[in-house]
Amino acid sequence: MLAKSLLQKAVHHPQFQQHVQRGDLKSEDLDLRVAIHYGIPSTSSVLAFDPIQRLLAIGTLDGRIKVIGGDGIEGFLISPKQLPYKYLEFMQNRGFLIGISNDNDIQVWNLEDRCLACCLQWESNITAFCLIGGSHFMYIGDEYGLLSVVKFNGEDGKLSHLPYNISANSLSEASGLSVPDDQPIVGILPQPHSSGDRVIIAYANGLIILWDVSKSQVPFIGGGKDLQLKYAMDSDVQDDTSEHHLEEKEISAICWASSDGSILAVGYIDGDVLFWNTNVTTSKCEQKGQSKSVVKLQLSSAERRLPVIVLQWSSNNSSHNDYNGQLFIYGGEEIGSEEVLTVLSLEWSSGMDTVRCVGRVDLTLTGSFADMILSPIAGATGGNHKADLFVLTNPGQLHLYDGTNLSTLLSEKERKQFARPVEFPMVIPTADPSMTVGKFSALPAGGNSSKSLSELVSIMKPSLPPSPTAGIKWPLTGGVPTQLSLTKDSSIDRLYIAGYQDGSIRIWDASYPILTLLFVLEGEVQGTDVAGSSAPVTTLDFCWQTLNLAVGNECGVVRICNLGSSNKTSFHYVTETKCEVQSCAQGKEPKYKAVFSLLKSPVQALQFGNCGAKLAVGFGVGRVAVLDVCSPSILFVTDCISSSSSPIISLSWLEFKNAHSHVQSKEQLETEVAVEPEAEIIFILTKDAEIFSIDGANGEMIHPHPWHLKKEETALSMYIIESMFPVLNHEKHLEESSKDTTAKGEAELDAASTGTEHPSSSETASSLDHSLDTHVLLCCENSLQLCSMNSVVQGKDKTIHKINHTKPCCWTTTVKKDGRVCGLFLLFQTGDLEIRSLPDLELVKESSIKSILRWNYKANMDKLMSSDDAQVTLTSGCEVAFISLLAGSNDFRIPESLPCLHDRVLAAAADAAISSSSNNKKQGMAPGILGGIVKGFKGGKVKASATPESDFTHLENKFLKAPFIDTTQNVNNQEDIELDIDDIEIDETPPVTSSSSYEAVKTKRGKETDREKLLGAPDDSTPRVRTAQEIIAKYRKTGDASSAAAHARNKLAERGEKLERISRRTEELQSGAENFASLADELVKTMESKKWWQI
Repeated sequence: MLAKSLLQKAVHHPQFQQHVQRGDLKSEDLDLRVAIHYGIPSTSSVLAFDPIQRLLAIGTLDGRIKVIGGDGIEGFLISPKQLPYKYLEFMQNRGFLIGISNDNDIQVWNLEDRCLACCLQWESNITAFCLIGGSHFMYIGDEYGLLSVVKFNGEDGKLSHLPYNISANSLSEASGLSVPDDQPIVGILPQPHSSGDRVIIAYANGLIILWDVSKSQVPFIGGGKDLQLKYAMDSDVQDDTSEHHLEEKEISAICWASSDGSILAVGYIDGDVLFWNTNVTTSKCEQKGQSKSVVKLQLSSAERRLPVIVLQWSSNNSSHNDYNGQLFIYGGEEIGSEEVLTVLSLEWSSGMDTVRCVGRVDLTLTGSFADMILSPIAGATGGNHKADLFVLTNPGQLHLYDGTNLSTLLSEKERKQFARPVEFPMVIPTADPSMTVGKFSALPAGGNSSKSLSELVSIMKPSLPPSPTAGIKWPLTGGVPTQLSLTKDSSIDRLYIAGYQDGSIRIWDASYPILTLLFVLEGEVQGTDVAGSSAPVTTLDFCWQTLNLAVGNECGVVRICNLGSSNKTSFHYVTETKCEVQSCAQGKEPKYKAVFSLLKSPVQALQFGNCGAKLAVGFGVGRVAVLDVCSPSILFVTDCISSSSSPIISLSWLEFKNAHSHVQSKEQLETEVAVEPEAEIIFILTKDAEIFSIDGANGEMIHPHPWHLKKEETALSMYIIESMFPVLNHEKHLEESSKDTTAKGEAELDAASTGTEHPSSSETASSLDHSLDTHVLLCCENSLQLCSMNSVVQGKDKTIHKINHTKPCCWTTTVKKDGRVCGLFLLFQTGDLEIRSLPDLELVKESSIKSILRWNYKANMDKLMSSDDAQVTLTSGCEVAFISLLAGSNDFRIPESLPCLHDRVLAAAADAAISSSSNNKKQGMAPGILGGIVKGFKGGKVKASATPESDFTHLENKFLKAPFIDTTQNVNNQEDIELDIDDIEIDETPPVTSSSSYEAVKTKRGKETDREKLLGAPDDSTPRVRTAQEIIAKYRKTGDASSAAAHARNKLAERGEKLERISRRTEELQSGAENFASLADELVKTMESKKWWQI
């Protein structure tokens, strides 16, 4: 009956104007931004760790930074430049993160505000970088062998390049040893417990210099040629104690190998590891290579070995000295061997002449190595300095090796040990099992469905699924959750649902940026062997009115679960031939209410209709089934819709209602009262872009011929868009229908109270007229087709508007603004994005997932995408992102709902503990949290102890002026220096002097004599004798012969200018002297003519 009536209406329905109404979506309405991001980027390359805040940062090759804390707290920072990070380091306990990109841009990130605080572009190529622990100072080494100092001022948020710098030439002069000026600095390490006074500078040619900042001296020099070596003693490493000569070779990695900074471990590109004792005083004979104690270690006896890429060291908790510990090495093995990470347990002899390897473990890596870092065990006190190990491998895999387990393995005698790492506990798992489909659904705020779900979750709270870190020892606990997410009466406004390869379903509360896992539904049905129930999930649909979740899989099984009820003790197992009611165990968690197994064909589309009372199922063989969810039962199953058996890819319900809206109460939601169907059409889209329309009550075809395109296309999706044009007939008919009798109104009220409506024939006809004025939008790979509902019902292949794509499209969704569809979101296989207004399909905004997320498009990415309103979710590899589209919307209530990445309370407590420790001259604190905080400073890439900020005042005084210009040195002990005209300063800015010289000048000026007051201060233009260091610092330059010649020409020109100025000054002085002599003669004559009482 409906088919005949609708077809007649379509034939005689008046045709409106063919031009398309202009959409109201503007470019200023859009702001594509990342609201939520979970997972580790696949391009991760470098690690950083804050041992006090317990935060881990991961830098990538495309300019992103991932910050990970505890309890699902993750931060996502995107650099303006899409370039790799080569250095990344926390300003410990300060709330800032320093990153240096490949173009030598020094970036400071504010973790509290999650923004870029400031940048400093470095002129030369940065080859080494290190922060002075506990301070705002950082050392930077460049390709020219220059060591510079940069300070970050947290108050004004600026980076300052300080005057202090050390060149290779200045070190040569200070040490008396020739240091090549063409060697880049490859390593910088502040010495532990030196308050930043001493720093190791390692050059590419193998030279190692320990520099004392306060004394401007070189206490230690290592490297060079002809230095005597002693091999490490161990059968697994080497058993040769004979002495060898060290040739000049390139350094590739350095780290401290003792807690007091006396032993330095250096890795080389030939695979060797050398241990240098920096406590040995450097003498002239040792500088010449006559007697130097250096211990050599080799992981393999092969001739061709891998370079030592990374070195890390952790002290031994069971040892009573500062030298025994564990050395972590990546590299040094034979080229072509299995990629492993080697952990050695080392013990030194009493005289520190030899080192013995007492344990070795080779950790097999899953993926290619990217970086590693040590994490000191939180709360470690006393002599316990064990550290956990984070290992980053490609693509984007983070593993944790427990420090206690590693110590146990090292005590075993076997070399090859199996250490099971702990994988990063992802908030939203995407692998193992693999995610196959995702669904994002927004619930009406304050609605009955949201309240019912929130009540169920509050009841189930003790039995909710554990957090990802539950049951495992995960050392990251940093960050502070938002108070909004911890509120007890907070409602559930959004859900994120994911289906997996093993048939399981996971459901999260996505109301806030920290997602909370609510339910885990296994693929197998409780207590029943349903064939194919554990097959991979292919599609999902969620009805917010009834809280019913439908799940379809590859074997054609459809499972229905009600999330609003947990008291189900039975479920229905329905097939084409039977319907069985089976019991299931009672529990608080939601359970499946029905399982349908109809066709042995993948379920390609699911769509709830009639307020969740019905479910349409599209199969891969081109057939459609409509299920009664309330019964549950099968209403009908169609034959093959398409002649070509093309798969069903999209289903849409179109309901014809009267003027009275159907409202469902909370009681109806719980009892699931069925809604009497009125008039419904199901529009079916096949993969070959044919649209069929059938009666939702019995499956009868509305028109025997489908709507199709003239040209072959691959369809993606289909949307029914409400009427875009004014329909006056419908509004007039509603006014007339409202003038019914009181009895009829009461009957309608009774019908509404029971969840049932009985429209009159005139109301149904008016609804048909209104529905024929809606539009159908067909999205294909190569085009967009907008057509009228009238044309689709009649099977006429006419379109109102068409847009051809220049590149293939792979996924689309509609964009809602103020509850109304206003735009279309398109993703192309190139990774480009477009947003078009509706219904005119005008292009409003262009972007790409590359510019927003730094992702590249991957195959089947569209299957994991979903959307609701103006939020789009995407998944790529291990990453899951939520993108907000509208500029004015703030559904996640950012920034007040974002967790804080810096704990100020913890920072204040740590500062107080460190200050107290410094005042008491202790290495640690009493047992407790603060003790663990202070001990945490021993971990990380730099084994520098924590120092209060006030202890760096002496360093700041040094860094604020250039080195080698102190005039307070004893000049009498120096040789006579012959001065030339270049050393004479004339009418120029006075040279920088030391603080003591400045005080002397200030005192002298304060004691002016009466003669100076009368005649003025004498001309202080006498040439000043400068020290050799001042002259070297001013005139010695680096560079090739051409630059030296150019410099000499410039100095010659300056010399000529100085001579001319001296000549002019001499003439002026001579003229002034003559004038003064004549004035004196006149004054004498005048005074002689006066009496004494006249004077």
